[in-house]
Amino acid sequence: MTIRLEIADRVARVMIDRPEVLNALDAEGEEALEAVWQQLEANRDVHAVVLTGAGERAFCVGADLKAGGRSGLEYWAITGMSSVVRNANLVIAAAEASFGLPEPRVGLLPLDGGMVLLQRQVPFRQAMGVLLTGRRFSAAEALAMGLVNEVVPRAELDTAVERWVGEILACAPLSLRAIKQAVRRTAHLAAAEARAQRLSALIECLQSADAEEGVRAFREKRPPVWTGR
Repeated sequence: MTIRLEIADRVARVMIDRPEVLNALDAEGEEALEAVWQQLEANRDVHAVVLTGAGERAFCVGADLKAGGRSGLEYWAITGMSSVVRNANLVIAAAEASFGLPEPRVGLLPLDGGMVLLQRQVPFRQAMGVLLTGRRFSAAEALAMGLVNEVVPRAELDTAVERWVGEILACAPLSLRAIKQAVRRTAHLAAAEARAQRLSALIECLQSADAEEGVRAFREKRPPVWTGR
């Protein structure tokens, strides 16, 4: 099985399981990963998702160039982003990890996070320095440019991830859903226009029992008990 999924204690753990090819994704793997995301999007009992790769050598080296499949033009014509790129809100990296968009070095293009998203997530010259060279860069560089949230020694990676998960689970799930929807749907708008949007997740959150529970727990000086309702 290319993609593995486990769900327990409100957390889904998704693993790309192709260590023999450094977890490169072929068309089958992309489809399987997209199916997992669709399943998780519909599961309101899942409050956090951890995405990782099998083995010790790589998280995911990107597309499997040896597998064939769609042409570059066919892939570019598909609406939407790669399943890996589209769902990453937080990134925790091991200190020895490296990153890169090497497609120009093999005559191709970074069709997902490269040309479309990278320049929106890091400063322009940082993005172009990566895009126009195809060079690999370190986890420390990625942290400095704002591409990752935290860099830790490899031995502490799982601990760091669980710490972030714990902090996420401490928040009301409806609040997080509303925040994500607002960020994704209003990033292109001026602040006043964004503020004027009446997003469904925002309205659900503000009218929820969890909103009342959060205030009540604060007044009673106790941890809130979230129901997602």
